[in-house]
Amino acid sequence: MEHINFLAFAMPAFFIFLFLEYKLIQRRKKPEIFNYESSVSNISIGIAERLINLFIAASFYQLYYFIYNNYRLLDIPSNIFVWFALILATDFVWYWYHRLGHEVNFFWAAHIVHHHSEEFNFTAAARITTFQAVVRTGFWCVLPLVGFHPAMVITMLIVHGAYSFFTHTQLIGKIKWLEYVFVTPSIHGVHHASDEKYLDKNYGDMFTFWDRIFGTFQEEEEKPKYGLTHPLKSYSFLWQHTHYYFEIYELWKRSKGFKVRWKAVFGSPAHMDQDIRPTLEKRFLQDKSNPHQRLRFRNYLYIQLGICTLILTVFTYYFDLLDGIDKVFVLAFILITLVNCGALLEQRKWMYYLEYGRIFIVTTYFLYEEDLTSFFFIPLAIMIFVEQLFSLSKRYQNVVLQLDNSEYEVE
Repeated sequence: MEHINFLAFAMPAFFIFLFLEYKLIQRRKKPEIFNYESSVSNISIGIAERLINLFIAASFYQLYYFIYNNYRLLDIPSNIFVWFALILATDFVWYWYHRLGHEVNFFWAAHIVHHHSEEFNFTAAARITTFQAVVRTGFWCVLPLVGFHPAMVITMLIVHGAYSFFTHTQLIGKIKWLEYVFVTPSIHGVHHASDEKYLDKNYGDMFTFWDRIFGTFQEEEEKPKYGLTHPLKSYSFLWQHTHYYFEIYELWKRSKGFKVRWKAVFGSPAHMDQDIRPTLEKRFLQDKSNPHQRLRFRNYLYIQLGICTLILTVFTYYFDLLDGIDKVFVLAFILITLVNCGALLEQRKWMYYLEYGRIFIVTTYFLYEEDLTSFFFIPLAIMIFVEQLFSLSKRYQNVVLQLDNSEYEVE
């Protein structure tokens, strides 16, 4: 876990660059690049990935060392030429992980979340799920297996991830001469597009020559339309993470025979039955008469995201010094808050009870710290009494769920 303290500064750095991008976009008078709901959703997913990876990053590192110490094929030294070879190898492995992530249902279920956003900006770079992090770690195990030292691999993955962050922006246009070698925001923007001519193109993360070699390169011509070919009709934190797994399961249930069921899981997303998602959305989500209505009381969401970011930064910095109960408390508090943010965007009335859940978690944690857990029922009783006396749920919903009835405008 030697890199954990360094990672504590990842979230603050992300928001600094996000703020700079937002201000430059305002100056250039291109407000359509940012959308309130989409940005909140993107940031929520990014916070969850950083949080959960704290608990499993050490396992990734240990796995690399285990493979290197026991099964490496070569003894590769550390010098400038090896570092250059490693950066090429890292991007080569990424190319095939990324390509399979678009061509195999099981892998697409982990990767699709990254493509939900219909906006292309720095917030879209944050749309990485822990599912996706686990899958790509499996691919990167090839590097220590070949013989690259795990410390070198981990360092290169940090560099690789940092580079890809800056390719998620519309502030930089086409740079034709650079695109012969490097992935630029224009090249990666094509990868995020839903236009037919741009589908399944530009899988490289740093270099374009893998796409050129394997026939998947496409330069930007017309301005891309970002997002999925069949957009998701929800900002729900939980639904965005799980919907495609439900779709695979639904397709598997409809399929008859081993071969067809195998294809349901490991076949191409292009062959997914397109009536499955609308069916599941009707089953699990609200049908809204006006999907463009948005909350008036948006600052409440900003406050929640700000609190999550602050807690996550401090939590990351002191992660090694905390005991198991501290870690479980922070994990539960942040995840409930992120689910609450998605529920607010969806205008779900049940999210009010998540507020009580958070209060109960906080009070129980502090009672535990003071060795008074036997009194956990007291705050629970107070909450029930106050709710019955003042009907707080109605007041809460009337204030927090107020809708902005003005004409919908993209921010």
